[in-house]
Amino acid sequence: MILFRKFRVLILMVFLIACTMHIMIDLLPKLEKRAAGSSSSAGGGSGCSCAHTPGEEPRSWGKQRARAADPGWPNKHSLRLLQDFSNEPNSNLTSQSREKVTERAGSEKQGSGKRGLMREADSRQRRTDVRVSSGLQSLFEHPLYRTVLPDLTEEDTLFNLNAEIRLYPKAAGQQEWHNEGNVEEEEFSPPGEANSESYPNWLRFHIGINRYELYSRHNPVITALLRDLLSQKISSVGMKSGGTQLKLIMSFQNYGQALFKPMKQTREQETPPDFFYFSDFERHNAEIAAFHLDKILDFRRVPPVAGRLVNMTREIRDVTRDKKLWRTFFVSPANNICFYGECSYYCSTEHALCGKPDQIEGSLAAFLPDLALAKRKTWRNPWRRSYHKRKKAEWEVDPDYCDEVKQTPPYDRGTRLLDIMDMTIFDFLMGNMDRHHYETFEKFGNDTFIIHLDNGRGFGKHSHDEMSILVPLTQCCRVKRSTYLRLQLLAKEEYKLSSLMEESLLQDRLVPVLIKPHLEALDRRLRLVLKVLSDCMEKDGFSAVVENDLDGQPSVHGGR
Repeated sequence: MILFRKFRVLILMVFLIACTMHIMIDLLPKLEKRAAGSSSSAGGGSGCSCAHTPGEEPRSWGKQRARAADPGWPNKHSLRLLQDFSNEPNSNLTSQSREKVTERAGSEKQGSGKRGLMREADSRQRRTDVRVSSGLQSLFEHPLYRTVLPDLTEEDTLFNLNAEIRLYPKAAGQQEWHNEGNVEEEEFSPPGEANSESYPNWLRFHIGINRYELYSRHNPVITALLRDLLSQKISSVGMKSGGTQLKLIMSFQNYGQALFKPMKQTREQETPPDFFYFSDFERHNAEIAAFHLDKILDFRRVPPVAGRLVNMTREIRDVTRDKKLWRTFFVSPANNICFYGECSYYCSTEHALCGKPDQIEGSLAAFLPDLALAKRKTWRNPWRRSYHKRKKAEWEVDPDYCDEVKQTPPYDRGTRLLDIMDMTIFDFLMGNMDRHHYETFEKFGNDTFIIHLDNGRGFGKHSHDEMSILVPLTQCCRVKRSTYLRLQLLAKEEYKLSSLMEESLLQDRLVPVLIKPHLEALDRRLRLVLKVLSDCMEKDGFSAVVENDLDGQPSVHGGR
């Protein structure tokens, strides 16, 4: 009996010792961090600002992440990742071979830096040429692009500046909104006392949304917001829930947010012919091009999008608090940083997103207002595809399908059906077959525009025109007069759509956004849209097809 008691006491002692050692191991990084902090402060606050070369970075990133981790971050992940990397070819390099790798990486970095400078200089030169002779400027001076909106009331604006802006934390006061601090210690002036010009550009974009448009023509706030998407420091990153492919939510120091879609295909790659539309890649350059095309068509229903070159190490891995995302980072055999995240399609080691060595292109789309502040209603697209390998949707087998839609709210009144036709033309020009739903702002009811979100599956095939995208237009034979006249204008040599797109896309950092065949496809598809409308007019007459939405715009002429 005594031996049994001693045995139980011994087991208890071993358990206590194991728990103590486990706690000490967990506390060790904190003590090291405090010791490092005290030593740096004792030395006058000077710290090493040494830059790691691309060759050195991948071998030490797990260790750096463990040291820089927040107190709550589990260090066992660092150990596990370091164990995974121990089998990499470069983990057993001698000091001499590591020096060679470092030298080679340094020369590659220098060469890539020179190429980057040449590319930037070439881009600046092209932008200068554009300013000298701008087709866009001529287009936007045309009367069709100078129409005016009705006078806006409080019911026509998404936010009442003086009453509702207080709902935005950290951005409503006259304080230095770009500073990061303790939220509980910050104080803000009453909303009415703050000057809207002092707000960050993302907030000014939100304030400008109204019943008729996401942003106004020639709005300097949009230009400034696009610059912010390129230059604002990324403070945190997390994976977006839902969707089939990996998308990241990036937060900035000025409290703005954007949706990041990383590069998955090169500009030259087309969608494989055996791919179904619902398994196609989402392309970052398609998101950028869609924003510019939407603006040229004068819809202004796509949130601002800009291309950005992101450092995967410093601007994603080191700032994310998403453990599921962080665990998927690894070093490829080519010594590049890669990750794959979690999603339904293409989130695996075989489909990992890899940098060169840790730089990756992507599109950044500015967030719309938070749903808690401005609710949006999601509508099923009447011409939604079946998203099935064998089944067809009703509209694909019923030529009179549009007659049913016209009798169904909200398509039986107002401009909603005509807005669907605008969206159809927009999607056909891009080759986007993935428009299953659309959204509107709930505040404006049914009398408002459709938001053109999620355009990543456009610009996949320049060699093929998917005529099934135009079925809504061929079945309904309806279009706004303003849209019809602008399409006619963009078909003229003076305002050639491909040339205007090429000029507009030069403003983006990731030039060229589209290769020449995609630009030429825009002109070809535009002619096909006009041919469908011409056939409709021959069948039903001009007045039955073209809905006059230009009443009260005496400066606009054209059409019959």
